[in-house]
Amino acid sequence: MQPPRWLQTFVRHVPVWLVYAGTAAWVAWLFGLALVGRLGVDPVATLIGWYGKGAMNLLIVGLTITPLRRFTGLSLLRFRRAVGLSAFFVLCAHLAVFALLDLQSLSRLGVEIAERPYITVGMLAFVLMIPLALTSTDRAIRKMGRNWQKLHRLTYAVILLGWVHYDWQVRGDVVEPAIYLSIIVVLLGLRLLPRQRGRVVAGQK
Repeated sequence: MQPPRWLQTFVRHVPVWLVYAGTAAWVAWLFGLALVGRLGVDPVATLIGWYGKGAMNLLIVGLTITPLRRFTGLSLLRFRRAVGLSAFFVLCAHLAVFALLDLQSLSRLGVEIAERPYITVGMLAFVLMIPLALTSTDRAIRKMGRNWQKLHRLTYAVILLGWVHYDWQVRGDVVEPAIYLSIIVVLLGLRLLPRQRGRVVAGQK
C-alpha cells in the first residue's frame, strides 16, 4: 500500500513550525477564553481538563507516526519531534494551571502528589517526559546513538500513566476513557507485530 502522490507532496511542503505555532495558539486561545469567563462555571478546572486531554492527544498522534509509516508508507517522521515537544509544552501548561491557579501554591503541590494517587501517577508521567524533552535535539540524538531510541521508549510508559491519571479522575464516564485506552493499546500492539510485515510494505513502495 502506498499513499497517493499528492498526499506525499502535500506532507513534504507542510512546515514543521506549524505544529509548534498551532499548539501555542491553541493553549493561548483556551487561556484567553478562561480569562473572559467563556469556559463555564469553573474555568480553571475546565482549562486543566482541556490541557491534559490535549497533551494525551498529542502523545497519541506521536505514537501513530511510526505505524502509519510502517503500514501505509506515509511518512510523518519530520513532525515527530515537534509533536512530542508540543505534548510536553501542553503538559507543562496543564501542571502550571493546576499548581498556580487551582492550588495557588507550589508547596501545596507536594502535598497533593503525596495524598492523591491520581496526581502522583500524573506527576510521574510528567517527570518521565522531562528527559525525553531534554534529549530531543540533534546533538543528543548523535551523542546517545542507540541509547536515544531506548530512552524514548519511555513514551510508552508516559502515555499509559497519562491514561491512568485521566481515567482515575473521570467520574461517570466510562466511554471516553475506554476509547482512549483502545486506541493506545492498538498503537502499542502494532509495534509488537513481526517486522516481516513492515518489510513487505516497504518492498511495495
